[in-house]
Amino acid sequence: MLKKAALSLSLLALFAFAGTAVASKTSASSSITGPYLASATGSPLTAASATTAQFGDTITFNVSTTATNNPFVNLNCYQNGALVMNSWSAFFPGGVNQNFGLYSPSWHSGAADCTADLGMLTSNGKWKVLASTSFSVSA
Repeated sequence: MLKKAALSLSLLALFAFAGTAVASKTSASSSITGPYLASATGSPLTAASATTAQFGDTITFNVSTTATNNPFVNLNCYQNGALVMNSWSAFFPGGVNQNFGLYSPSWHSGAADCTADLGMLTSNGKWKVLASTSFSVSA
């Protein structure tokens, strides 16, 4: 009888631990804030919302995630519903140039609506959005 009770308690503990492991695996947290105006030297940033990002500015984002060690940011900007900018940057150690210029060959001037997605590539190579932020760029 004592052996059955010990076995039952062991199985109960095993299932409880397995449930905790699964729960922690699915409860990753992620955030993206900004945009922030980036300085040419990479020194401290200024919140773009205080001055509003403008066409031609260089911006960056603060990102945080427990879902991956290799997060990326994908920035898309639209004018009147037409995509005028699509840019990617790696936001992990070794990732180069985590800044985005608010211009492109298809975006010559004017205001735009932008969305920055923090995400990762999954094991099957698909893009998974972890967090997003949207903002307007003035002319």
